[in-house]
Amino acid sequence: MDISVVIPLYNEEESLPELYEWIERVMEENDYSFEVIFISDGSTDKSWPIIEGLASKSAYEHGGNPTVKGIKFRRNYGKSPALFCGFKEAKGDVVITMDADLQDSPDEIPGLYKMIMEDGYDLVSGYKQKRYDPLSKTIPTKLFNATARKISGIKNLHDFNCGLKAYRKEVVKNIEVYGEMHRYIPYLAKNAGFDKIGEKVVHHQARKYGSSKFMGLNRFVNGYLDLLTLWFLSTFGKKPMHVFGFLGTIMFLIGFISVVGLGIDKIWCLTHGIQQRLITTSPWFYISLTTMLIGTQLFLAGFIGDLISRSSQNRNDYQIDKTLNL
Repeated sequence: MDISVVIPLYNEEESLPELYEWIERVMEENDYSFEVIFISDGSTDKSWPIIEGLASKSAYEHGGNPTVKGIKFRRNYGKSPALFCGFKEAKGDVVITMDADLQDSPDEIPGLYKMIMEDGYDLVSGYKQKRYDPLSKTIPTKLFNATARKISGIKNLHDFNCGLKAYRKEVVKNIEVYGEMHRYIPYLAKNAGFDKIGEKVVHHQARKYGSSKFMGLNRFVNGYLDLLTLWFLSTFGKKPMHVFGFLGTIMFLIGFISVVGLGIDKIWCLTHGIQQRLITTSPWFYISLTTMLIGTQLFLAGFIGDLISRSSQNRNDYQIDKTLNL
């Protein structure tokens, strides 16, 4: 199969028929074999019945070989879990992701496919150079992308969070998208060894139906927290002792040296007949002990971190209600 199109969605009933017809037209014009995987992320409108209808129609039109497939979550988990499950089921040589709100143009698919298959890219991210979003969304996005470029080291990407992306099949099968890490898939791919990452300027359309489901300060703050988490995990995730052990050793040595200094000072005063208070009445004694205790705890945290590093078996255990043609 040439292309798998993975589309996470939440309450997008108005746009789904038009989006699928557009994708189907582009695929047939370019003679691509394809599948479209819709992931309904706990939608409460008629999105799932519409997906079922599209699946039945595509099965009839393609001789019992449906091009529409679906996954229905029991509740809303978020975009990253939806992408994870879609990637797991994708069979195409190239995997395309896009949003369901018609702001991403399926006409970009042939260009993205060519960059993967002919130009040899592992991942190609869309760049919405001209956006039709409100300032409350575009300004935080620019700040976020500048920070992401700096921390990830991927200097050629201007829009990390663009939903329109293309991947070589091997990429999506070897990365783990969890939590809210969909914003950093290029960074995840780079950490997995897929470092040929490109960018393509794509057309961004104004939203035709409904309103954005991803607005607000919470989205902006969470984006930065996730970026820091990913940086820490990619740097120290496999070797937590390197950071906790180092900090613990430094803290313990500072406390130990301070206690030794207090002891030497006490002995010196006693040998020279100088009256001095008990060491235990000095605040520095307790500060030193506290520092040593914190250092010991950090050191032990490093050991424990090494033992449990990346060992969660249920990180991507999501309750799926129904599937279609999978």
